[in-house]
Amino acid sequence: IEPNVGIVEVPDERLPVLAKIVKTEKLVSAVVEFYDIAGIVKGASEGEGLGNKFLSHIREVSAIVHVVRLFEDENVIHVANKVDPKSDIETIDAELILADLETLSKQKEPRMNADKDELSRWELIKRLKEELNKEIPARIVETRHASSLPNNEYHDLIKPLQLLTFKPVIYAFNVSESQLEKQEETKKQIEAIPSVGNWLYFNAKLENDILALSPSEQKEYLDQYKLSDTGLNRLIKESYRTLGLISFLTAGTLEARAWTIEKGWFAPQAAGTIHTDFEKKFIKADVATYEDFVKCNGWV
Repeated sequence: IEPNVGIVEVPDERLPVLAKIVKTEKLVSAVVEFYDIAGIVKGASEGEGLGNKFLSHIREVSAIVHVVRLFEDENVIHVANKVDPKSDIETIDAELILADLETLSKQKEPRMNADKDELSRWELIKRLKEELNKEIPARIVETRHASSLPNNEYHDLIKPLQLLTFKPVIYAFNVSESQLEKQEETKKQIEAIPSVGNWLYFNAKLENDILALSPSEQKEYLDQYKLSDTGLNRLIKESYRTLGLISFLTAGTLEARAWTIEKGWFAPQAAGTIHTDFEKKFIKADVATYEDFVKCNGWV
């Protein structure tokens, strides 16, 4: 029942190059935490299977990676006894929507003397109930209605509700080797599934086999399937991007390190990730682009 937690490093080919220039052996990568949560069956919101236990785990995460089976193999059972990715996605979406409707049903109507924010929130809750009942997730409602609210107000009003369907989703399709070889066909099959936004595909068996190979052998193996990187690395990078995160780098004799910040942060906020004092007492930052740093072979 408990999720498996994996802390994985974000691949960044720039770090070893910086380390060589500044003559350090210590590399510190940015990391992403993945919570591997068991599958949800139809009726989970009403306690079917292991029920709401998993839904509470999903509430804690920033984005959802939905692993979808696309491969056919009679030796691997499917809970519904058929491989139907569209139906599998709809089942999960429906359960998350039902859980969100239950959350919204517990919200109380504002009192007579409620302030403007409470009234706006209540209007939003009513609108969300309406849309969720039409099977429209909260993240889609945001793209439709956020523009009508000033200063990203929709996001601020909805965030405390911790709705599951508000979280961004990446679909990870587990395909067979033959589907991996027929890339165009596989892409068309995925793109034909409604509501699939961010997605990637991988072959779980290949991912497992590749772990035993050296980096050059891995590249050779991936080239056969016209893949730029392993499924895991592609997923880490896509997750980082989906969460709106970027890295800035520091390089010195002590270490070469990637620091995680949100896209759009200012220099003082970025400095604060190194030490809170750096943000409070910020004066200025000396910044070079990675390309210039490498071209000039260091700070000097």
